[in-house]
Amino acid sequence: MILFGLKCWILIFSQMTIISNRTFLRIQCITLDFLLQSCLNMDQWLNACVAGERAYTIIKGTRFQKKKSKKAAKIIIIILIIVIISTSIYDPFYRRLIDEENDDEIRIWCIITYSSSLKTFHSAIHSFHFIAPFVINLVSSIVLITRKSRQQSNLRTDRTYYQLLRQQLREHKNLLIAPVILVILALPRLIISYISNCMKSASNPWIYLILYFISFIPPMLTFIIYVLPSKFYK
Repeated sequence: MILFGLKCWILIFSQMTIISNRTFLRIQCITLDFLLQSCLNMDQWLNACVAGERAYTIIKGTRFQKKKSKKAAKIIIIILIIVIISTSIYDPFYRRLIDEENDDEIRIWCIITYSSSLKTFHSAIHSFHFIAPFVINLVSSIVLITRKSRQQSNLRTDRTYYQLLRQQLREHKNLLIAPVILVILALPRLIISYISNCMKSASNPWIYLILYFISFIPPMLTFIIYVLPSKFYK
């Protein structure tokens, strides 16, 4: 949220020419977008890890060990940080500032110029960070619901497995709906990574910017989508 707000205000002020220091704009162009992208990827993977741990807890049942889980979580977080940074470390080296002149007005934009091979690699990595957490999240939710239904069916002989499954689906439907909503809202970010045409007109950049900022909505909706619908927190 802080990085997103900072990026948003820097963009607004730079377009209003309130901020025109090229050194400052170049530094934020190189660092801020890289950090934003890394944080977004980290957010998606952490959500996937939480979903995975929920499913693992149900599978292990009473054999679940909290201490081992905490230790594993620390290791996984370190691995995620290393992987996410290493798969996008090249990004800052290909960022630069350009001046766009329109009707006696000069706008400064931060752009990326990849070679065709690097762009393919970037799109593939971006797709991986986008799709893999979503699949893990969705599969983990399905495992949690089905496993919990199976456990209850062994204890409650008065109800069938499918009746309990429907009940669990109603109770935990937010776990299935939330990942789908988040991935739909994040789609503009994936689409942008595959768009290669250059923006020529004064109006076109704003289309890209709107899509770009829409893609930051999912991390802001985590509380609304996951916590508020859950009966556990009420």
